[in-house]
Amino acid sequence: MPSPARRLLLSSGILVTLSFGAGFARAADTSFSEIEKGRYLATAGDCTACHTTSKGAYLSGGLPIKTPFGLIYSPNITPDRDTGIGNWSKDEFYNAIHHGVRPDGKRLYPAFPYPYFTKLTRDDVDAIYAYLKTVKAVSAKTQAPELTWPLNYRIVVRGWDWMFFKPGTYKANSAKSAEWNRGAYLVEGAAHCGACHTPKNIAGAAKTDEKLHGDRLQNWFAPNLASKGRASLAQWSVDDIVEYLQTGRNRHSGATGLMSEVVEKSTSKLSRDDLRAMAVYLKDITSQPAPLSPSTPDPSVMATGKRIFETSCAACHRKDGTGVPRMFPPLAKSALVHSRNPTTIIRMILKGARTAATNAAPTHSAMPAYDWKLSDDEIAAVATYVRNSWGNAAPSISPADVASLRKDLASRNQ
Repeated sequence: MPSPARRLLLSSGILVTLSFGAGFARAADTSFSEIEKGRYLATAGDCTACHTTSKGAYLSGGLPIKTPFGLIYSPNITPDRDTGIGNWSKDEFYNAIHHGVRPDGKRLYPAFPYPYFTKLTRDDVDAIYAYLKTVKAVSAKTQAPELTWPLNYRIVVRGWDWMFFKPGTYKANSAKSAEWNRGAYLVEGAAHCGACHTPKNIAGAAKTDEKLHGDRLQNWFAPNLASKGRASLAQWSVDDIVEYLQTGRNRHSGATGLMSEVVEKSTSKLSRDDLRAMAVYLKDITSQPAPLSPSTPDPSVMATGKRIFETSCAACHRKDGTGVPRMFPPLAKSALVHSRNPTTIIRMILKGARTAATNAAPTHSAMPAYDWKLSDDEIAAVATYVRNSWGNAAPSISPADVASLRKDLASRNQ
C-alpha cells in the first residue's frame, strides 16, 4: 500500500490534471509518474525560456526570437483549443517534435529546435505531451513571423529540411558507458546545447563538423564547449561543469546573459546524476576550432588598458586577474577571455552583467556597465589588456569592434 506521502503525490497529480486538462484529455489516460517525467523533460528542454514572456502566462508563447532572417514569435503550447495545442493528438505532437511538421502539414521554422528534439524517444515525447495536458489553458494567439522574403513562406522550410535535417531518435554508442550515453542524449537532444553553441552556416543550419565549437547569437558569444585548447573546458573538471550547471557559477566562471536563463530555468532544476552525465559527455569532446594566432598588442594600448583595469576592474577581479572564486570570475587563463569571438567580453564591459540566481546560489553577483564612462578606444584597450595579461594570449580588440557592438546594442535596445 502506498505511503501517505505517495498517496498525496498521486492525488495531487490527479487533481492537477482534472483542474487544468479538462477538455484536452481524460485524467485517467496518464499516470502521475508519466506527467512528472514529462515535466522534468520539459524543464530539461528549457521550454519556459522560449514559450513564456516576462509578463505572459506560463507557456502561452509570444516571445520574439531574433534570428538573422527576422523575428519569429514563440507559439502558445498550453492546451487551449483555439490558440494552443488543445486539439493536437499525441501523434500530431510527436510529428511536430520529431519531424518539425504541424498538424496542418505546414513546416515549423527551425528556430524551434526540432533538429535536436528529433533525438527524443517516443516515450519521452509522449510524457511531455502528457505534462502539457496538465498546464492551465490560456487563450493567446501567436503573432505571425516577421521574416524576409521568401522565408515568410513556410514551404521554403521543406527545402531547408531536405538539405540540413535528418530526423531520427538517438542511438546509443555501445562503446561508451550508460552515463556517457545519457549525457549525449540530453546534450544533443532535450537540452539542445548545439542550438546556441554550434556554429551555423549561411542558411542557419548547424555546421555538424564544428559541433559545440561556439557561436554568436543575439549579441552574445556562446563559448566553445570542447575540452581541448585555451578557449575550451579543458581546465574544467566534471565537478566544475556540474557545479556551474547547478548553481550558475564555479571557480572558473559565472553564468550571465542567455546562459543565466538556461541555468535558472533549466539545468539548476535537473538531477545531479543527469548533470554529471552531461559533464562526462562534454569532457569527452576534444575536437576544437583552429587555434587563434595571437597578435602582438601595441605597448601603448596595453599601458592604457592596464591603467583602466587597475582603476575600474581590479577591485573585483584583482590586479593579478585571479578574481574571487564563485563571486567575481578569474580572468587569468579564462576560457571565455580566450574565445575567438570577443563579443561577450566587449558586451560585458559595455553593458555589465549579472550572474544567475539559483536555489543553491540565490545571491546574484554583478558587474556594472561602463558604456557611459569609457570610450570605444578605452574599452578596446582594457579588453586587449585582459586578453594578453597573466598568461593570456588572444588577438587584440579594435575600437571599431567596440563601436559596432555599441551601435547594435543601442539599435536593439539590449
